[in-house]
Amino acid sequence: MLYSLGSLSIEVAPFNVHEVTESGSPDYAAKPVVGAEQPLEFVGEGSNEMTLSGRLFPMSLGGLDELELLTQMRVSGKPQYLMRGDGTPRGWWVITNVNTRSAYLGRVGIGKQIDVSISLIRAQKPAAQSFFSLVAGLL
Repeated sequence: MLYSLGSLSIEVAPFNVHEVTESGSPDYAAKPVVGAEQPLEFVGEGSNEMTLSGRLFPMSLGGLDELELLTQMRVSGKPQYLMRGDGTPRGWWVITNVNTRSAYLGRVGIGKQIDVSISLIRAQKPAAQSFFSLVAGLL
């Protein structure tokens, strides 16, 4: 397993990821001052974003069911727990965008190669009421 995002297991096949991009930034509040540079006050961690990029070969390896599950997770708007394949917990993330690009379309309109890009933003741990339903969905 490369990553686990909610109930979606990202492996080498059928649903894989070959590139991960991460960015994070702190937040600062600017204090207006007359005639000088505005001093900046650190107010906490800012936005943390991640993009998982992969390629599916649905005609030979599958992956369409996992792509549908990913779409359902995005539409739900619920935070998903992310874990890296070595067991490192990455916390809770929301899926903000799923971009697919199909190439070499077959007779039924399904691409023989589908590039997938999943955009995530770090989220707070869900409230206790919804936490159980999210964790139950992982089992």
